[in-house]
Amino acid sequence: MKLLLDQGLPLSAAALLRDTGMDTIHVGEVGMSQAEDAEIIQKARVEERVVVTLDADFHTLLALEKAVSPSVIRIRIERLRAQALKDLLLMVIADCEEELEQGAAIAIEPNRIRIRRLPLIPDV
Repeated sequence: MKLLLDQGLPLSAAALLRDTGMDTIHVGEVGMSQAEDAEIIQKARVEERVVVTLDADFHTLLALEKAVSPSVIRIRIERLRAQALKDLLLMVIADCEEELEQGAAIAIEPNRIRIRRLPLIPDV
């Protein structure tokens, strides 16, 4: 599993995840700290990375594009420190690995994890 951490998440979390063997980069490490969300999605798609973000716009962009990749994990828990973020992501990835590999939009909330398969198509 390869991850791309978005701005707003602790930069040091990328190093902690790499220490566990997870191929992880932070947008701030690759000159993309000011990049538009669509650019970040494209980088993740090309490099086959899962985007990890605090931003709801990523799920919206995936829905508008009817995209099948990349998978996006949206964290809806405020003020997570790097170690807690690392631990949370390792748990979610272990539990949702198959969905992430096939294409999913995952929202992590304080008391639950919501998983939607890509493409995100509105209910009719």
